[in-house]
Amino acid sequence: MNQATLWTVPLDHPAFAGHFIDMPILPGVVLLDMAIQLIADANQVNPAHYKISSIKFLNPAKPGDVLSFELSQSSKGTLNFNISAGSRKIAIGGISPITTI
Repeated sequence: MNQATLWTVPLDHPAFAGHFIDMPILPGVVLLDMAIQLIADANQVNPAHYKISSIKFLNPAKPGDVLSFELSQSSKGTLNFNISAGSRKIAIGGISPITTI
């Protein structure tokens, strides 16, 4: 699975009300939630059966940014995402299946 989705950060996204008045940025949890939902939809899996295996926030996402969510899968089953705004990397990470003992 290799897939890319574009999303323009709305200028009036409700998260900007608290993050931050003079320099609004989109909270990482919003980016993470969107990435997980895109991965789940693309792979037809229940996100409740996955855990965050890695996440790194590299740069802030700002109002009006056009974000590219690039999705891929590793040979070990980890579902990875790269989020960027043009040449600026925003976040990278992955989710992996929850295994029970």
